[in-house]
Amino acid sequence: MSYLERIQTDLTAAMKEKNELRLSVLRMMKSALKLKEVEKMKPLDDLESLQILQTLVKKGKESIEQFTQGGRPDLAEKEKKEIVIIEQYLPAAPSDEEMTRAISEAVSESGADSLKQMGAVVKAARAKLEGKAIDGKVLSDKVRETLSPKS
Repeated sequence: MSYLERIQTDLTAAMKEKNELRLSVLRMMKSALKLKEVEKMKPLDDLESLQILQTLVKKGKESIEQFTQGGRPDLAEKEKKEIVIIEQYLPAAPSDEEMTRAISEAVSESGADSLKQMGAVVKAARAKLEGKAIDGKVLSDKVRETLSPKS
């Protein structure tokens, strides 16, 4: 079952349950996926759908930051609830151990020894963690920490 089919099924269930928050989040997710599908003029595969949903989570987290700085805890709380619903459709995030292992493998394979090769290491580590919900900022911070000269 594709992401879009699963969301449609859950959308119908949310309508029957009269769960307004879940309903609005599912509609937002469905419209984001449909928009991308129309742009590409062909159905999305699971990886493309996953990337769109991860983008929605990232935007939500940025919104939470903005609302918190702007003194709107009510809106920040609503965004947090929306992110929880979207994350139910994402695969599990890699553990610290998995991420560290992927980074060290990527470093040894690419022969990276300075921050100048950070992009290549991040790309290689991301490829090793394919299919997991990866927070790009956390990954790049860990790569930076690994490649930084030890004092």
